[in-house]
Amino acid sequence: MTTDLISPKRLLIEEWLPVRELGIESRRERAAASALPPLSFLHVWWARRPLVASAGVVLAGLLPAWSPQLAEEFPGAPQLASVEAYRKWLLHLCGIWGDPVTARAALDRAKVEGIKLDGNGYGYKQAFRNHPDRAAIDLLHQVLKRTWGEIPPVVDPTAGGGSIPFVAARLGLPTYANDLNGVAASVLRAGVKITADHGLKLLPNLKKWGDILVARVRERLKPFFPLRNDERVVAYIWAHAVACPRTGRMVPLVTDWWLRKEKGKEVAVRLVKKADGVELREPRFEVVHGSAINFDPAKGVMSRGSAVSPYDDLVISGDYIKAEARAGRMSQVLYAVAIRLPGGKRDLRAPVEADLNAIREAEKELENLRPAWESQELLPVEPIDAVSNYDRGHRLYGINTWAEMFSSRQLLTHVVFAEEFQRIASEIRDELDTETATSVLAELAIMQGTALNYNARSSSWDVSRQKMRSVFDKHNFAFKWTFAESEGAEALYAWCLYQLTDAYEKLARLFENTGLQVAPGQALPRSITVTQGNGADLRHLSDESMAHVCMDPPYYDNVMYAELADFFYVWEKRTLGRVLPEYFADELTDKENEAVANPARFAAFGRKKKQLADADYEAKMTAVFAECHRVLRSDGVLTVMFTHKRAEAWDTLGMALLEAGFTIETSWPVNTESENSLHQANLNSAASTIMLVCRKRGTADATEQVFFEDIESEVRQAARDALVRFERSGLSGVDLMLSTYGPAMSVISGYWPVHSSQASEDGSVRLLRPEEALSTARNEVSRLQLNRIVGHTAQFEPYTDFTLLAWHTFRAIEFGFDDARRLALSTGGLDVDQLVRAKIVEKKAGTVRLREPKERIARGGSAGKFGVDPAAEQFDHPIDAVHTVCYIADMDGLTAAKVFLDRTGLATDRGFRDCFQGLVNAVPRARGEGDWVVPLAGMLDRLAAAYLPDVVLPELPAERRTFVQGDFYSEAG
Repeated sequence: MTTDLISPKRLLIEEWLPVRELGIESRRERAAASALPPLSFLHVWWARRPLVASAGVVLAGLLPAWSPQLAEEFPGAPQLASVEAYRKWLLHLCGIWGDPVTARAALDRAKVEGIKLDGNGYGYKQAFRNHPDRAAIDLLHQVLKRTWGEIPPVVDPTAGGGSIPFVAARLGLPTYANDLNGVAASVLRAGVKITADHGLKLLPNLKKWGDILVARVRERLKPFFPLRNDERVVAYIWAHAVACPRTGRMVPLVTDWWLRKEKGKEVAVRLVKKADGVELREPRFEVVHGSAINFDPAKGVMSRGSAVSPYDDLVISGDYIKAEARAGRMSQVLYAVAIRLPGGKRDLRAPVEADLNAIREAEKELENLRPAWESQELLPVEPIDAVSNYDRGHRLYGINTWAEMFSSRQLLTHVVFAEEFQRIASEIRDELDTETATSVLAELAIMQGTALNYNARSSSWDVSRQKMRSVFDKHNFAFKWTFAESEGAEALYAWCLYQLTDAYEKLARLFENTGLQVAPGQALPRSITVTQGNGADLRHLSDESMAHVCMDPPYYDNVMYAELADFFYVWEKRTLGRVLPEYFADELTDKENEAVANPARFAAFGRKKKQLADADYEAKMTAVFAECHRVLRSDGVLTVMFTHKRAEAWDTLGMALLEAGFTIETSWPVNTESENSLHQANLNSAASTIMLVCRKRGTADATEQVFFEDIESEVRQAARDALVRFERSGLSGVDLMLSTYGPAMSVISGYWPVHSSQASEDGSVRLLRPEEALSTARNEVSRLQLNRIVGHTAQFEPYTDFTLLAWHTFRAIEFGFDDARRLALSTGGLDVDQLVRAKIVEKKAGTVRLREPKERIARGGSAGKFGVDPAAEQFDHPIDAVHTVCYIADMDGLTAAKVFLDRTGLATDRGFRDCFQGLVNAVPRARGEGDWVVPLAGMLDRLAAAYLPDVVLPELPAERRTFVQGDFYSEAG
């Protein structure tokens, strides 16, 4: 073996990444909420990356590109003997122990044919569940040492939920994980460092002290959660209520009375207004089953913020409800209890007197304890931060502090846990050594986050699944008229402890089984450092010390992590903060230094707030990337995982990378999001994560000034190449468009600084914005895609071009306004207002909607105008002609449409036929429950079959599946 290092000038990720395999395994990893990686069950965090995709990027960003020299260096390693073997080895290290592409195709066919395949159809477990053995890890480390001179370290400066540091640490790589947010840093500590450092040895102590803690909480709360007839309570179901302004009687603000809608097992609630002929001031409720439901449960009290009093059938205005709530006169009424009977049967019942008495006793207990708790700072009475993008009504309804996010009994439950946690902390420290005690306490405190997520006024009852929804089933704090409460004594914290210990054990086993020791004392060594701080200040890392900076940065304006994390932070600083005080130094999370495009921080500037938020995000990301530049080795690589379909996000991120001194060497789109929505309005969401591969930029020739016109042809060619390459990988729609962004930015980064031919306002030469290159890429893609949609080179006019491209790109009737604006600009320089006037689209709040033919009726009868016109003899816009034929067929039948086609000669008109074929190819042809998801697709299908035999009808999709933004913001993270 030679002594020279294998040159890392070309890394594997710069030449190849298994995007199809990683995409399939990523979606498989996220396909079922119950089968997510254990990291997701430890604590809520938002936008966690799939572990398999993270592993692929971490490894490919460190391993050298294959070369004959590499094979010669390791003659006894068949994994390195050839390019094919080397690539297969990478897949094996990622846990992909089969052929996911073939397996997925077989599963798709089986679904169409109604066949159930043996096992899971793949023949191997989800990738993250497979453990590379010690021989594989040792070979990996040997190759990395020969490449870098050491086992190279990996740093993630914005580590969030921890996917990247987890996979790096699991592979035995020195790992540095940092996050600004104290909640995220705590999750990193609990999920990555503690599980790796202590492994299964910590589990007995976790269970022992967890059981003691839960028992103490149970004993204190039992009087406030009475059980009867050996039942177990699944959830208490509540409604907010106000007094009727005319009768003074309490009105439960219920949107509908359904508790279960499953056919044959229906359950609903009836409001009881009288008892023994006497009108009740306080409402009572009956739970009614099956045929006894002789009323319409869908007709609730609330609708669009206003109510109808059930006592006099008159309206209670929304303004009155808000005023009562802000005055503190909105109350809550318990109207149903979900239970599990002996034997496991589920049922629902009305509240009984014992339930109501317990609630009153809990309210008294809270009032008795409140003064002491407030003096001990156990109650989270901090005001909800005014800097908010997630104000979904809670302020309107009197919720101004974090404590007010919980009902009285919920508040009592959570503070009792916090108090008992503080009491048990000294006992644990007395019995265990300092490091072990700190780790046990950190893990036990983490389970509080699960309890908060399932026991607040924003948790709710899921009628369809007969279980509770968490607060963060969506990523906001939406005020909910009805909510669900967990049983706080027997069920809640016992379940949270189970979730904690189960997740911990599985995480520890993933660490211990990867590179499993072959003899005692030979466990795979791991070095993990977790810090909490600004990603722009990694002062604990030396200059040029990191081989791979691998990061999944904040997504522009997609998720306001700090705002959401405040929900947990205010509680956890009272528990976790006693164990890890360095993570919880502030009253609330740090929003000033958070690298997100946060318009709420600039609300005082009115219309400029978005522009200022963009500039702020760009400045902060530039600082983070500049710090990455400082700590990165000269031969190292920065990989950035980014998901966003809006060009502004790519513009600001791209400018930050360029200004920080990086070039974008290549990019890879990996479909990382779940496939769990069939709603057509979601069809335009981005499902791919773009993996940008960046290097430090060398010194440019300062004497040569480069303008965009000099390199525009290269940008167009890069977009064309990307279109072909990634379409073969199965990308389409928005994702295919996004796949061209990386290559376009790669071109300009190679020539940076690049100047625009358009001068700045003062007449000086200005730097090019990445968006200008992205616009060029979109224009090129649009031109090529239009020809592909039709099947040959076709020329229409801008309005028809837009309609065809909109259907093809977004695969949806409704999509974002900014997306529409950019597509319109790329099709003949249109703007959205022109499309509105042409009746092509309808503008809505932040979105546009493609109009159906029946919504495009033209008025006036003159030729040359826009829209559907059955009286027209000719059309200036082929899309109007096709829509008119569809409208006539829909209203008067196919025969009438045939008469119109013959009268106008459209059946033989090339422009009409090309447009018709283009729409057939572009409009989603999905069917569900026997109907077409998009009715226009069905009408085109029938017309083509009847009268246009030359039109080629694509096959219906193999399954009703849609790639969407996914379960990005689920409670599992």
